[in-house]
Amino acid sequence: MKILCVFGKYQYGDPSRGVGPEYGAFIPAIKNLGHEALHFESWDRRCYSDYGALNKALIETVKNELPDIVFTVQLNYEIWLETLQIIRSIKDVKTICWTTDDSWKYREVSRFIASSYNLITTTYPEVLPKYHNDGISHVFLTQWAAGSDALRAPLRAADCRHKVSFVGAAHGNRKNWILALKDKNIDVSCFGYGWPAGSVEADKIPDIMRESVICLNFSNSKGGNQIKARTFEVPGFGGFLLSEYAPDLEKFYSIGTEIDVFENIGELVEKINYYLETPQKRDAAAKAAHLRTCREHTYEIRIKDILDFVNSKTIVKKVYRPKDVTTFECLEQMHGIGRLLKIFRAILVTPCMLIWGRKRGPRAARRLLFELSWRLSGKKTFTASGLPGRIFPEQ
Repeated sequence: MKILCVFGKYQYGDPSRGVGPEYGAFIPAIKNLGHEALHFESWDRRCYSDYGALNKALIETVKNELPDIVFTVQLNYEIWLETLQIIRSIKDVKTICWTTDDSWKYREVSRFIASSYNLITTTYPEVLPKYHNDGISHVFLTQWAAGSDALRAPLRAADCRHKVSFVGAAHGNRKNWILALKDKNIDVSCFGYGWPAGSVEADKIPDIMRESVICLNFSNSKGGNQIKARTFEVPGFGGFLLSEYAPDLEKFYSIGTEIDVFENIGELVEKINYYLETPQKRDAAAKAAHLRTCREHTYEIRIKDILDFVNSKTIVKKVYRPKDVTTFECLEQMHGIGRLLKIFRAILVTPCMLIWGRKRGPRAARRLLFELSWRLSGKKTFTASGLPGRIFPEQ
C-alpha cells in the first residue's frame, strides 16, 4: 500500500527541537512492513503562508499521489475538516488519525475531528468510553512503542558511560525532580530541549540510553501521568528504565523484574542507589525488558494492527457535499481575514504582549482564543472558518 504520512518532521514543527518521535517511528515502521511511505509536512508553519495554503497543498498531494491511506497526527486545527472530507472523496482513500495526549486533548480536539476520519486511535483505555458515549465507534486502542531500527542489546552496567541519565525536554516539573536529586548528591546527565546540553540528534538518543546504568522517565503531563514513547524506547534501545509510575504501566512490563517505578523523591533516590549498588539486578532487568520489547512493543506491531483493523472494516465513505461550499476557492474565502478580524487580533494580542512580551504574547493570545473557540464553537474551530486558524496563521 501507499501511505501518505501527514505530520511534522521535527517536534512541534521546530527544527531546533530535533526530529519528532512520529516521523522517526511511523515512517520506518511502514517501510519495514513493505509499504510505500510518503511524508507531507503539516507542522512547520514556515512552509506555508497560511492554513489555506497548507490544506490546498495537502489536497493536491493526495490527488497527485493517490495514496491508499492518509495517516495523520494532528496538533490542533491545521487540517480542516472540509479537507478531510475532500480527501475521503478521492479514489478509495482511507484516513487514519493517531491521537496524542487524549487524556486532555480528547475534550479539546479529538472528539471534534474524529467523525471526519475513517479511523481514529487512542492510547488511553480510560478515554474509550468517552468516544463511545459521543457516538464515535470507529476508535482503535493502541500504544506507543520502540523503533525497531534502533533496537540493540543492553550493555552491562560496568560498561556504561553515564550512571543516571534523562532524555527529554525540560518542561513541567522535570527540573524540580533533577534539582531534588542533586540535593541528594545524585547527578543526572540531562539531554534535550531546555537543558544546558541542549537537544540531541535522534540517532544519538539510543546510544545515550544504552550507555546509561539507569535511564529516568518522568510521566508527568497535562491531565495526569501518562505512558509515552520513552517507556518503550529505553528498554528497546538497551537501557534500564526507572520510570515515574503511570496507570496501566504494569500491563506492558513487569515492575521490579523488567523495569522499576517511583512515585516520590524518596522512593526515586532509594531505587537509584539500589540499582547502582546491585548492577546484577539492573543487568537482568534490562535484558528481560529488552527481549519483551522486541517481542511485543515495536511500531511494526502497532502499525500492522491498525492497518489490519482499518482494512477489515467496511467503512461508508462520506462524499464531500457541503450545503454552501462547492470549491476549495470558497474555503479559502471563508478562511480569509478582513479588517474587522485584524482589529480584533490587535485588541487580543496587545494586552497579552504587555503581560508576556513580544514573543510569548501572540502565542498566549492564540491559546486564549483557541480555549474560547472549542468551548463556544466546537467543530467550527477545526474548519476553514475557524477563528484561531484565521487570526493566527503563523502560530
